[in-house]
Amino acid sequence: MTCANRLLLALGLAAAAMGCTRAADDSAVRRTGGAADGPFVAASGAAMEQMMKAMAIRPSGDVDRDFVALMVPHHESAIAMAQAELRYGKNETLRRMAQEIVVTQQQEIAAMRLALR
Repeated sequence: MTCANRLLLALGLAAAAMGCTRAADDSAVRRTGGAADGPFVAASGAAMEQMMKAMAIRPSGDVDRDFVALMVPHHESAIAMAQAELRYGKNETLRRMAQEIVVTQQQEIAAMRLALR
């Protein structure tokens, strides 16, 4: 098995595991989440769904390009979830962390894209 195939297999398994966890988490949210959680849960869920769709790539044979093709949607999802925390969260420590996530993930996306040039 090539390095590229191992990378894609590992990322695919991680994505599948996240999908299983998300299904279990969704039911827990419905049982315990309040009405105020609704917009945050919807925004986070939409970010995860978009990420999963964007990560369904066909291997190109170029490990570096495949890595970036998988990591960019992953980072974009992190940005969307952090923005949801900024929009709906109340904990100042978590809001500061969310702001840092937005900035660092945007920088990392730009750096990965630049590295491929």
